[in-house]
Amino acid sequence: MVKIAINGLKIRFWRSMVTASGIILGIAFLAYVSTNLISSGAATADQRARMIWLVVMSLLVSTVGIVNSMLMSVTERFREIGTMKCLGAPDGFVVSLFVVEAVFVGSAASVGGWFLGYVGAVFQKACAIGFGPAFASVGATHSAELAGGCVLVGILITLIATIAPAERAAAMPAAAALRTEV
Repeated sequence: MVKIAINGLKIRFWRSMVTASGIILGIAFLAYVSTNLISSGAATADQRARMIWLVVMSLLVSTVGIVNSMLMSVTERFREIGTMKCLGAPDGFVVSLFVVEAVFVGSAASVGGWFLGYVGAVFQKACAIGFGPAFASVGATHSAELAGGCVLVGILITLIATIAPAERAAAMPAAAALRTEV
């Protein structure tokens, strides 16, 4: 299944990049805001609440983009899904195939998004106070925790966004999938 998923990602590389771009931007914003909140502990409760609200909205928009991209991927693959089902692939296999692809894309994009957001926040802080104090204000422990949290959030929203399209693909009757012209 992993081999099929990797092959599917290679064939649909640009579709995967559309999905990844939504994850990268959402996670980059999360990492940027989190790094700034960690490094500047002087933010008021109202400012923190506003930033958290903006991050939640950006992640929600990312999730909708992932769902849209995955639905397009399912639509493009009707014949492939129908062929797999005609050859005896159970519904769970079809769902797992889409989930494995989503985990690959989500994890890679989340790492990229964290890096982009973290570097952006540190660079902004470094322009104001210098590189040494900017790195010291965040700290290595917070950076590692932030990286792990961002990657976990990215994979989680990718999985949540993939469930509905994967279930739709699995519920498709094999004969109907083979008859469909896209």
